[in-house]
Amino acid sequence: MPEHDKQKEAKECYPEIPQKTEGFYLKGCGSLDWGMKNRMGRIFNSESGRTVMLAIDHGYFQGPTSGLERVDLNILPLIPYADTLMLTRGILRTIIPPSITQSIVLRVSGGSSILKELSNEDIAVDIEDTIRLNACAMAVQVFVGGEYERQSIINMTKMVDMGTRYGIPTLAVTAVGKDMKRDARYFRLATRICAELGAHYIKSYYVEDGFETVAASCPVPIVMAGGKKIPELDALTMAYKAIQEGAAGVDMGRNIFQSEAPVAMIQAVNAVVHKNESPEKAFEMYNTLKNEG
Repeated sequence: MPEHDKQKEAKECYPEIPQKTEGFYLKGCGSLDWGMKNRMGRIFNSESGRTVMLAIDHGYFQGPTSGLERVDLNILPLIPYADTLMLTRGILRTIIPPSITQSIVLRVSGGSSILKELSNEDIAVDIEDTIRLNACAMAVQVFVGGEYERQSIINMTKMVDMGTRYGIPTLAVTAVGKDMKRDARYFRLATRICAELGAHYIKSYYVEDGFETVAASCPVPIVMAGGKKIPELDALTMAYKAIQEGAAGVDMGRNIFQSEAPVAMIQAVNAVVHKNESPEKAFEMYNTLKNEG
């Protein structure tokens, strides 16, 4: 027991100064518990309110796709420039150094490969393993309009419930199959369904016509999906437009690790997301770093 101090009386209570309660900077997250906010705060930079997520989870259904053949050689040099890594528990355990300070978003849905119907997924990671791995969020694929739409939505809601129990946010990833139309109307539908059913933030694709309506009608943060590899300037332009039209960050994979100069590319993306750098200036930065490298 602490020794009882009979001499000193509490005096510095400052009754004239009301206690301030700090608000939270992320859209729709003000009522979350402390642990949820803390984890979301590790994903999203507190100064910019945005995130650069490096997606390297493609192998869970594609195998060793181009650029991910050797994660230890191709991806580890990129980590210092990312806010968050989005990956599977297998890669996290076998390759990623435990000394990194970046937050982890763990892929927790799966079950089908590119050889089968991709929407036929289930929950593939137990919540206890998510806790063991100190993840800041769990990523679940949601196939609105897909053959197994209902199952994928239920997968997400189950993870929302389990994550809420332990203070771990759920990221809903809006999937677009070969038969799904990529337009603002579809993404307004998909993102809103995910948010209404409890997702804490959502990964969605950029569309030229109406992306601002997708971001505005979603009550939680939206992170732009990078999608297939496109030329570097085009990728930087897409990221810039998404940010300016309401996205709270980007989750890029192939447009970074399949670039001719991945380390230069992720730094250019970082400048667009966190510093509002123009695509043209970011592309100049990319070329400078590429030549130096």
